[in-house]
Amino acid sequence: MTLAMHESVSFDEGDTRSDEMNSAIDAWVDDLVELVDEAQASDEFQAWLDVQSHFHEYSYRNTLLIKQQCPHATRVAGYNTWRSEFDRHVQEGESAIWIWAPIITNQCPECENSPSYHENSDCEYDETPPEEWSKGLVGFKPAAVFDISQTEGEPLPELETEATGDAGDLVPALLEGAERLNVDARIVSPVEWTYGEAKGVCKQRCPMTMRPRVEVKDRDNQADLAGTLIHEYAHALLHFDIEDRDERAKREVEAEAVAYIVGRYFELDMSGSAFYLAAWNGDDAEAITDRLGRISHTAKELIDTLERPC
Repeated sequence: MTLAMHESVSFDEGDTRSDEMNSAIDAWVDDLVELVDEAQASDEFQAWLDVQSHFHEYSYRNTLLIKQQCPHATRVAGYNTWRSEFDRHVQEGESAIWIWAPIITNQCPECENSPSYHENSDCEYDETPPEEWSKGLVGFKPAAVFDISQTEGEPLPELETEATGDAGDLVPALLEGAERLNVDARIVSPVEWTYGEAKGVCKQRCPMTMRPRVEVKDRDNQADLAGTLIHEYAHALLHFDIEDRDERAKREVEAEAVAYIVGRYFELDMSGSAFYLAAWNGDDAEAITDRLGRISHTAKELIDTLERPC
């Protein structure tokens, strides 16, 4: 069987573009559901995680669209944004990457529709005129963006540096961010470590704070230490209170995926990661979609916490 998830897609027809974009996402998820225990599905899943690590602010739906149209993308912006803000120009003949952009406009306080949709709806709200309504999210529309590889012009200084920061800086940031993540964390010396070959553990709630407690074994390799902390934080955020054994096994894959995204974002070597999607066997499309959303949301929470000034 040829996987739809493995095929490159494009959305050229304006009249049907929205439907095609939704169908492409649904087809990818459906293939993952059907072939979840096959190696190719795991490879495609990791390819999506690679894209998500570059675009942690984006929803999983948008990163799936980027992956299917331009899997090597690392930074995208609109045609005019590249020109006006970065003094770069989209090269002739390049095809747009289509993603979902939010529609922000005046929103009816009652039905939450835009003025035009409100006018054609059954909503009878008329206490204030539309021009006095607060702005809000009323939907999404296809928007064209281009990857930096499709442009030419002035270099982006922030992309010329070697790394976001060395792993030695990341470990203190992880410890400082524990409070904001509502997690207790500590590094334990090898002499005091009592968990055998495990590099880290996520224990039951600390009786003093009632928060998940993360402990990791200290080591000279700070990159490896940071990776373990990230993984255990993901455990604490994703499934600490889950009692069902099967669901905990499924969330283990989610935790590993979150750690992979966050580690890649901070330029750690995550080549040792392995994704055994067979744990998700039996999940339907809705369940898989929930897992993708939970992975992208949790990775974003970790990255935003680590980048936020103390």
